[in-house]
Amino acid sequence: MAETLVLIPGLACTARLFEPQIAALSAGRTIVVVDHARDDSIAAIATRLLRDVPDRFALAGLSMGGYVAMEVMRQAPERVQRLALLDTSARPDTPEASQDRKRLIALAEAGRFEEIHAALWPRLVHPDHRGDRLLQEIMLEMMRETGVEAYVRQQRAIMARPDSRPSLPGIEIPTLVLVGEGDAITPPEIAREMAEMIEWASLVVIPEAGHMSTLEQPERVTQALQLWLNRD
Repeated sequence: MAETLVLIPGLACTARLFEPQIAALSAGRTIVVVDHARDDSIAAIATRLLRDVPDRFALAGLSMGGYVAMEVMRQAPERVQRLALLDTSARPDTPEASQDRKRLIALAEAGRFEEIHAALWPRLVHPDHRGDRLLQEIMLEMMRETGVEAYVRQQRAIMARPDSRPSLPGIEIPTLVLVGEGDAITPPEIAREMAEMIEWASLVVIPEAGHMSTLEQPERVTQALQLWLNRD
């Protein structure tokens, strides 16, 4: 029986973010998608995750999910068999990013939740996918399912996240660092920085993908994850 694979979605995302990968990787493997919408800090989300999953597991997180994955590595590194950091960053929020998050929180709390999607959409995907209506509808549906209250909790948790770079050199398990080549939110140079700090890391840059690589280029991302899961 293959190891359990634990997946952590990004901000305002649900299991649908990994739907293509779950379909491809679930044969003979238990897959758990983390609930990251109930807690107000990255540390609390990681603590809940560790309580709800098996003793040993493979761990993959995208964007906000990557922040949580790195916190899991701080709290219980002995439980993680392999790590995948997708379209994410080990850096803390910049003052400018935090200010922008506060603006988005204000929109959500003012009843203008769906305006957030319109504002973010051009940066979420590769320029070639901005006209993809199906992809845009999936993103909107995940956002609606998340809801305003959970979205606000997630944004506040992200703003308060620590700098994970000091802990990266201590990661000594097979690690995949993956990023869309057109990711405007956590660009390839951020991924390269993480990969260079983790001795056992491999860097994969996905062509024609932005920040939502799992949905923009599902087959390429799935192939990278399969190689990572099979790596000794």
